Amino acid sequence: MKATPPRPLDIAEMTLADLDEWVAMALLLWPDEEHSAARAEMEMRAELEGILKSPRDSAFMGRDGEGRAIAFLNLSLCEEYVPGATRFPVAYVEGIYVAEHVRQKGIGAALVKTAERWAIAKGCTQLASDVLIENENSCKFHTRVGFAEVERVVCFIKDVETT
Repeated sequence: MKATPPRPLDIAEMTLADLDEWVAMALLLWPDEEHSAARAEMEMRAELEGILKSPRDSAFMGRDGEGRAIAFLNLSLCEEYVPGATRFPVAYVEGIYVAEHVRQKGIGAALVKTAERWAIAKGCTQLASDVLIENENSCKFHTRVGFAEVERVVCFIKDVETT
C-alpha cells in the first residue's frame, strides 16, 4: 500500500479572520488553569489582538490543504537582552504550535523557516526562542531545526514579610 503524500501546507500572516482558531490553539499551548475557560479565552483573545496591532510583533497561521488551521507561530522583535544574541534587534519566537495529529511532518520546521524570512525582512541576523527546561520535546525540536542552546536557568523567588 502506498503512503498518502502529505497535503500542502499554507502559511500566511495572521489576520483578524484567523483569531478564533488562533485563540483555540493558543489555549492548547498555554492552558490557563487559574481562571475559568471564559476568562482564559477572553484574556488570550486580548493578547493575540495586541499582536495583530503591534508594529513589532507578527504571527503566522499554518493551514492544511483543506484550509483547516493546524499550526501557528508568534514572533516579536527584541531590542533588549536576549541570551546568546550578538546583534540587535533579534527576532524572537514567542510561541510555536503544531496540532498533535500532524506533528513530525515538517510543519514546525516550515514555521521556523517562515520565522527566518520574517527576521531577515526586519533586519535581524539571529532568531531566538526559549523553552521551559522540563519540555524535552520542545528542546529536541529546537535542536532539530537548527537552534543552538545557549543557556539554562532555574529562577527563584521568595516572598518577604513586610511589617
